[in-house]
Amino acid sequence: QVQLVESGGGLVQPGGSLRLSCAVSGRTLRTAAMSWFRQPTGKEREFVAAIRKSLGNIIYADSVKGRFTISGDNAKNTVYLQMNSLKPEDTAVYYCAASDGLPIVSSLPSASAYKFWGQGTQVTVTS
Repeated sequence: QVQLVESGGGLVQPGGSLRLSCAVSGRTLRTAAMSWFRQPTGKEREFVAAIRKSLGNIIYADSVKGRFTISGDNAKNTVYLQMNSLKPEDTAVYYCAASDGLPIVSSLPSASAYKFWGQGTQVTVTS
């Protein structure tokens, strides 16, 4: 059984930083693509970042490029999202997702590429 548990969300002021963690059980990072999506209140879920660690592929949404960094620790089977220079528009519930196989790079921004999802962690950016 695959389980993803996110942590690290919270309340932060604009310009601040947070690091989200996604602990994965039942699936190894070596054979999966991992991603972060977010869903602001009242809006659709949107892609944030993805990593295919075994193949060295990392992609970001344009809205977070240069501010967010996705990484993975194979030993801990954990994926991270380091978020810097946070803006109010980054406020959302952030979800971690894992693929079943290894999807092609072009499909990584699509939610349909991922079979397993965490419960989400709230990130609120406000002064």
